[in-house]
Amino acid sequence: MSRRGLAIALAVVMSGTGVARAQDAAAPPPPPSDHAADALFDPQAMARARAALVHENGGMAVSQVMIDQLEARGGGDYAWEAKGWWGGDSDRLALESRGEGAFAGHVDRAEVQAGWLHALDPWFNLRAGVRQDLDRGVLGTGQRRTHAALTIEGLAPYWFDVEASVFLSTRGEVTGRAEASYDQRLTQRLVAQPRVEMDWAAQGMPDLGEGAGINRIESGLRLRYEIKRNFAPYVGLGWERSLGGSARAARSVGERASVLRALAGVRLWW
Repeated sequence: MSRRGLAIALAVVMSGTGVARAQDAAAPPPPPSDHAADALFDPQAMARARAALVHENGGMAVSQVMIDQLEARGGGDYAWEAKGWWGGDSDRLALESRGEGAFAGHVDRAEVQAGWLHALDPWFNLRAGVRQDLDRGVLGTGQRRTHAALTIEGLAPYWFDVEASVFLSTRGEVTGRAEASYDQRLTQRLVAQPRVEMDWAAQGMPDLGEGAGINRIESGLRLRYEIKRNFAPYVGLGWERSLGGSARAARSVGERASVLRALAGVRLWW
C-alpha cells in the first residue's frame, strides 16, 4: 500500500473512532411510548396488562410457609422446625419457629422469631429481628428470654444450604447457631438430606443448663419421598451431643450427653 493509501486508511479509522466515542457519550434514547399491540387492542386494557406484568415480575407480594421438620423421635420425643415469609424479591417479613420436647413431658426447647429479611445478592439473605424463647431449659427451671437476632442464610457453593445466627439477649448474653444441609436427589422423588447444627454461647447460663463455648452438636440423615413436591414423608437417624457445662447439666438430671435416635416425620410447604 502506498503512503497516500495508508494515510487515507488511518484517517477513516480515526474518524470512525471519534464517531463511536461521541455516540457512547450521548444520552440514551427515551423508551418508546407507542406499543404495537395498542393498534389492535384497547390501549387502556393493554396498559393494565403491562402494569400487571411489571407488578408480577418485581413488585408483587408473595408468601410461603415451609414446615421443614415435623417429626417423632425414638425415646418418645418430638421436634418441629418451620419458616414462613411474605413480601417481594428483595424485602420480606420472615417468621420462624422451632423446638423439641417429650410426648409425656414438657417442652425442652422452643422459640419463635420474627424479622425483616433482605436479599444481599441472588444467593444470600440478611435477616434481622427478634427471637423469643418459650423453653424451660434442660433443668426445667429456665426463665424465658428475648433476643435481638441477626442471621445470614443462603445457598453456598456446591448447593449447600447454610445459615449462621447471632443472638443478644436482654440480659446481655451472646449466643449463636450455625447449620448446614444438602439435598442429594437420588431419584426424581427420593431425596437424602444430611444436616448438621451447632449451638454456642459466649458465657454460661446455669438456669438453662448451658455452658460457655460450643454446647451442642446435632447431626442427622433424613431420607424423604416426595409424594408431591410440597408433601414428603421421611425417615432417618439423628445424633445429638451435649458438650462442656451442657453435658454436665444433662447428666445431673439423669439424661445422657449423647444420644442416637430414629426419626420419622413429614416435610410440607404451601
